[in-house]
Amino acid sequence: MGKLLIVGTVAFDAIETPFGKTDKILGGAATFIGLAASQFEVDSAIVSVVGEDFPQEYLDLLSHRDIDISGLEIVPGGKTFFWMGKYHNDLNSRDTLVTELNVLADFNPVVPNDYKDSDVVMLGNLHPNIQMSVINQMEKRPKVIILDTMNFWMDHTLPELKEVIKHIDVLTINDEEARQLTGEYSLVKAAQNIFEMGPDYVVIKKGEHGALLFHEEQVFFAPALPLEDVFDPTGAGDTFAGGFAGYLAASDDVSFENLKKAVIHGSNLASFSVEKFGTERMLNLDRDEINRRLHQFKALTQFEIELQ
Repeated sequence: MGKLLIVGTVAFDAIETPFGKTDKILGGAATFIGLAASQFEVDSAIVSVVGEDFPQEYLDLLSHRDIDISGLEIVPGGKTFFWMGKYHNDLNSRDTLVTELNVLADFNPVVPNDYKDSDVVMLGNLHPNIQMSVINQMEKRPKVIILDTMNFWMDHTLPELKEVIKHIDVLTINDEEARQLTGEYSLVKAAQNIFEMGPDYVVIKKGEHGALLFHEEQVFFAPALPLEDVFDPTGAGDTFAGGFAGYLAASDDVSFENLKKAVIHGSNLASFSVEKFGTERMLNLDRDEINRRLHQFKALTQFEIELQ
């Protein structure tokens, strides 16, 4: 069983889409990553921070899925990170209404001793200095370090972000962010530019249009499954990352062929995440559902053709 270390936010979200709205519910990058990775045979731990207002039931929810929370700091008297957003009708764009950093503003991550030798490190979307601090705390070089980031850090902390990128193996970002980071409109050229920054692999997420995996001269495309119902895309990217990282940790294989499978597993789990608000769908998944949808992915992409 591989060891997976997850770094990211554990948070409260309040979400409004054309299909409804929620009060404060469980959210955060590390939460979605952890729930997705828990679908695989992995020994995982979350490094994050919450306030005293974070309910015990949410802590129990993570623990009951065999996610180690000894690295989840609880700040006495503190308030948990809170994000509120409203999605437009196409669900591809949203407005951030409220962002309250709260205890996240002073977060100094501490990696539990039992996870300083993790095989896979998944650095969720956070300040690059926090991500770098985690890398520096590892006792040995992980087999794979995966980094997720966003345009906010490119706008405000680009030198620090580029320093972290030098030390990672896989960068996962969306198409808009890849273009911003590199100044290249072509995603093929953007990936080549990112290789020069340090990573061996680049995953470019395209939302409802799937994801691209780049390695040297090789490219793999995974479609997004056409869905009847999409209620809330908030956790889709982090669920993808959790499925991707969880599969790699469980399979102990970092070849390009195996990363292709990891992309499919990530896309598969993300397709469930969007079907309900917040973490609801991820908390009610069973193995049969996951396998049936994997077969749908296979049917969607497999064909035979006679070549002359």
